[in-house]
Amino acid sequence: MSKTTVREGVSTGPERHGGPRTAGGSRAFALLLVITGAAGLLAAWVITIDKQKLLEAKVAGTTFTPGCSLNPVVSCGSVMESDQAAVFGFPNPMLGLVAYGIVICVGMSLLARATFPRWYWLTFNAGTLFGVGFVTWLQFQSLYRINALCLWCSLAWVATILMFWYVTSFNVRNDFLPAPRWLKGFFGEFTWVVPVLHIGIIGMLVLTRWWEFWTS
Repeated sequence: MSKTTVREGVSTGPERHGGPRTAGGSRAFALLLVITGAAGLLAAWVITIDKQKLLEAKVAGTTFTPGCSLNPVVSCGSVMESDQAAVFGFPNPMLGLVAYGIVICVGMSLLARATFPRWYWLTFNAGTLFGVGFVTWLQFQSLYRINALCLWCSLAWVATILMFWYVTSFNVRNDFLPAPRWLKGFFGEFTWVVPVLHIGIIGMLVLTRWWEFWTS
């Protein structure tokens, strides 16, 4: 009977026999997925409820103001009523309800010490790449087209950015994504730097976009 060794969450036994190499994440990585997935799910759920109330108010001929519509800039209602809020023909949060739910399931599976093959991790990475690309587009639309900011959307943005970079780091460090040695070493020690910079840049864009409003 052959022995299977595990290092950095990677099972090398199956690979020796020509089978798919599998990997399971650390407890910290699993918790990060659960937490970011839960944060995104919460944001999507609240936005979905508020969107439903907005539609009901329109039908009834009344008005509804979401709780996070605090001023002309932080105005969730303006974002929810925009065309960009339903770019696929249905409210964007409905996509988030499914996607963030999947992230939570993956995180919980890792907490139960599940391992997944390379194709699974790459598919998961592709999903988070789509997510971060989509929220980047939404950030541009929010700042420069809709001219309003949604706090719940911002929570989903942060959650998506974090999960994307940590999943990418995981795949690079486990050789599921080709990368030079220096990048593997960087991700091994300083993964946190990249999402912090990413979120920091967005924060600076928000700050400068409405600088006169924030400082008045």
